[in-house]
Amino acid sequence: MPSKRIIACLDVKGGRVVKGVQFEGHVDAGDPLDLALRYRDEGADEIVIYDIAASAERRTIDYDWLARVARRLDVPLCVAGGIRTSEQAIGCLEHGADKVSINSPALERPEFINELADVAGSQCVVVGVDSRATEGVWSTFQYTGDAATIRRTPRKTMEWIVEAQARGAGEIVLNCMDRDGTRDGFDIEQLAVARRLLTIPLVASGGAGAAQHFADVFAGADVSGALAASIFHFRRVGVGEVKSAVAAAGYEVRP
Repeated sequence: MPSKRIIACLDVKGGRVVKGVQFEGHVDAGDPLDLALRYRDEGADEIVIYDIAASAERRTIDYDWLARVARRLDVPLCVAGGIRTSEQAIGCLEHGADKVSINSPALERPEFINELADVAGSQCVVVGVDSRATEGVWSTFQYTGDAATIRRTPRKTMEWIVEAQARGAGEIVLNCMDRDGTRDGFDIEQLAVARRLLTIPLVASGGAGAAQHFADVFAGADVSGALAASIFHFRRVGVGEVKSAVAAAGYEVRP
């Protein structure tokens, strides 16, 4: 059985890591490089850096800044933020990213997933999905980096993740918006439904508040990895503590 991945996520806005609750009320959490290095040293299996304002501002991540961060890391690095073309994605990979994550641009133009998988390989393509229950169904949302820009799309979450997989996505990160920043635990119900529909890796996002929550989501939804932000940023739980809890529950984790 593959090791379960513990992933640290850095939402970056204006050059600083920020964190809010359900995408509102962002507060400063520190310098992106300092936090990335801290999580590397604590044993994170992967670092994810999202420029959360990029899509709404119609720009992408700064390649020079990305290269400076990537040079200091020796764990896989995934980046996201306004990547709308294969050329931009390849630019991220050439400047040190191991994977690129696309969200709003993929919803705008789904064939972008196919194009990116063709030129970079599915193993480099992550599709991020922001999902919330509305009118009894899980629906996708885009431009979630700011409460003023969030909007619901017509796409149902479960249909969208199946389509993204068919188009060549190598991994899905499902961010359950109603749990984001709440520290109430992952949305195991939604994640378990998604897991049954997919054959590619699924990463849980949204709601981590304790080390046990990671063990719970691996047990309840059989996800490949689980991602957290604020509990790591504000030292409520350490990466090592999470790995100990997951190992104690009987799951393999990397040292």
